[in-house]
Amino acid sequence: MPKLSEYVKTAEAAEILGVAQNTLRKWAERGDVPMHRNPANGYRLFKRSDLERFLQQIDKPVDRKKK
Repeated sequence: MPKLSEYVKTAEAAEILGVAQNTLRKWAERGDVPMHRNPANGYRLFKRSDLERFLQQIDKPVDRKKK
């Protein structure tokens, strides 16, 4: 079972990703960033390893060939 310390709330996750909280919420709703819910209070939780994986994915160079 995962430990709660592996997760961060929306504000900290947004800071890690360098985006606004509303942007992170939209990404989570679209499924771009995996999100979990705290079973006790329903707060959004983001696993640190998921955030790191997301950052690695968006850090890949884009192939922009001129036409």
